[in-house]
Amino acid sequence: MKQQYLILYIRVIFIKIQTAAVNLLAHAFLSFNNPPVLVGNMISDYVKGKKQFSYPVAIQQGISLHRAIDSFTDEHPATKAAKEFFRPAYRLYAGACVDVVYDHFLANDVQQFSDENELKQVAENTYTILEQNTAYLPEKMLAMLPYMRSQNWLYHYRFKFGIEKSFGGLIRRSAYLTDSATAFAVFEKQYDELQQCYRFFFPEVKKMAADWLQQSAL
Repeated sequence: MKQQYLILYIRVIFIKIQTAAVNLLAHAFLSFNNPPVLVGNMISDYVKGKKQFSYPVAIQQGISLHRAIDSFTDEHPATKAAKEFFRPAYRLYAGACVDVVYDHFLANDVQQFSDENELKQVAENTYTILEQNTAYLPEKMLAMLPYMRSQNWLYHYRFKFGIEKSFGGLIRRSAYLTDSATAFAVFEKQYDELQQCYRFFFPEVKKMAADWLQQSAL
């Protein structure tokens, strides 16, 4: 039984590495305009083991915040409900599909962004901060950054075509999946239900992240 759990844990970690380029907007937004925290938050999935401690303390804080956000997200009842829509076709990748969906609803959330110009500004600030800290970016993140900016991924999560492309990227990086059309079809069919999951979830993860940062700074 322990061996089965170990195998499952290894598979989950492998999937998290493969799907590191999802829910980027949420992690950027939940860095609360703190540049080193944002850098750590955005690179966390590429930083394994003791490598975390080779970074400046403030970036380490962002790496740890990212992991706290991921744990909270995975265990939240709304996320568990949202995963069920994707689980029949995507199994362990259902969580990654939900991450993509959450970024879409965040990009359209008028409680978080008063208008699309505010979203554009957050996106541009994120790209600029990452470009100013390339010395700290892991190789894969460094290679991805020009595409992220030139194609304005963070802003384009606002649109369904951006989410369709995100699902396509997720499938391309996966070792076991070949079909992104099903994920997009589920997203469109269950749009209202998934939005309700997001609305239940996001205020709580935002509060958790803010409280975590305040406590870790003490």
